[in-house]
Amino acid sequence: MESLCLSLQTISENCDMHPKQIIIDDYDYPLPESRIAQFPLEQRDRSKLLIFKDNEINDDFFCNLPAYLPENSLLIFNETRVIHARLIFRKASGSQIEIFCLEPVAPSSDYQLAFQQREWTEWKCLVGNSKRWKSGELILSFNHNEKIISLSASRTSKTENGTSGIIFRWDPPDLTFAEILEHAGKIPLPPYIHRQPVSQDEITYQTIYARQHGSVAAPTAGLHFSPEVMTSVTNRKIELLECTLHVGAGTFRPVSASTLAGHEMHAEQVFISMDNLKKLRDSYGKSIILVGTTTVRIMESLYWHGVKLIKEMAIGPEMDIRQWDPYKINDSERISKEESLARVILECEKYQARGVGGHTSLMIAPGYTFRYPDILITNFHQPRSTLLLLIAAFIGEAWRKAYHYALENGFRFLSYGDSCLFFKPE
Repeated sequence: MESLCLSLQTISENCDMHPKQIIIDDYDYPLPESRIAQFPLEQRDRSKLLIFKDNEINDDFFCNLPAYLPENSLLIFNETRVIHARLIFRKASGSQIEIFCLEPVAPSSDYQLAFQQREWTEWKCLVGNSKRWKSGELILSFNHNEKIISLSASRTSKTENGTSGIIFRWDPPDLTFAEILEHAGKIPLPPYIHRQPVSQDEITYQTIYARQHGSVAAPTAGLHFSPEVMTSVTNRKIELLECTLHVGAGTFRPVSASTLAGHEMHAEQVFISMDNLKKLRDSYGKSIILVGTTTVRIMESLYWHGVKLIKEMAIGPEMDIRQWDPYKINDSERISKEESLARVILECEKYQARGVGGHTSLMIAPGYTFRYPDILITNFHQPRSTLLLLIAAFIGEAWRKAYHYALENGFRFLSYGDSCLFFKPE
């Protein structure tokens, strides 16, 4: 690829290097099935750690991560929690129908409100073995506190992208939907983990700091953190900051089009509290360490929401960042992250909001100019994925060197695999 003629924020459609023209074949690599971790390690912080800094690669164990992080820095992580999104129904004929809950629709699209809903709720879902379910209700019964709970599912709509609208009702109606999923659902492991969930996955497929229910996949970079590592981090006077991005099933979808122009990014719900926005503002000058690609997308989306507010392309604290926004907004390179954040805080105060939230489908591809991360903690990602493109955007062509090293030196890949510590090149 040629060098960028300008920062992507000022690139016109005529420039040779618009990210829509990125050829996804250039971001493929051979990943043997044997290198995809099917189970986690017994001790989560004993995963191997690949360290890329100043174009050099070293390796260690994740338990030693804090020693590589600068003191008096800021570490930001995603506190989303994986829900029991898989519901298994059986028809009277014996056919199994799996309903995979993706995101709430009614009476509220806000995850926390949807989980507190009683009696009924509507969600956008994926339906497995859909051809066997022509019409009518599906019923799933289970025991809870010595009571039989009856959960019904009715399909209200189908979309071209393969999702369905599903209304769930339950009796007795006094349970919340969060309780329904907790007792009736199963934890959703990624499609490349070729086994059924076991009881230990309830612990190992959650980060130790997971708080906000809503993800159908774990923010896997955080799976390596143990209480001992977190203590070591804070002992280095590294400040912690929480944000939330609820990971959608689209995170596992590789780019199937030949170029990025043909790929539609999935939208995911995000939230950062007012207290943490102010904490971020008060941390300027510190090195910023982001845990995982989801946290990168949150923080970079925060920047773009501020830019859109400044340019009068958005109003209020409700975020709506589209995948190509960074590549269409003129003169955005003149707006600093400090100016952007100040405007977001001002808008939250104006609307007396508890924080900034909404949806993002931000595409981060090679050539993107990062505003927030100086250091990135992450896992190894699938070939031809938007997550791999984000890594390539952060460390450039060195991603090939890092992944080749990992493959040659016994690292384990994907969700239950090993970890990386990437320092932003100078």
